[in-house]
Amino acid sequence: MSQYRKARRRVDVSVGDSLRIVRELQDLSQNDLAELSGIPQSAISALERGRVNLGVERAKVLARVLRVHPAVLVFPGWEVERESAA
Repeated sequence: MSQYRKARRRVDVSVGDSLRIVRELQDLSQNDLAELSGIPQSAISALERGRVNLGVERAKVLARVLRVHPAVLVFPGWEVERESAA
């Protein structure tokens, strides 16, 4: 396995970008997501543009609808270093 190099991050993804990417990967429009989540389309648009903070409760609701862990939306650029469990 020593022949492999760790991948380098090439693009920084914001919370709004992460929301939009996951939504689009599931072929949902903002209107579809609004209907499924109960969050107004205008709020989803504002979230994707970074004009409104996501917040914990909205992250939970959207994560359930999008079938992802809330951390995918809240911490899109999070990097975890490998550590020993011991």
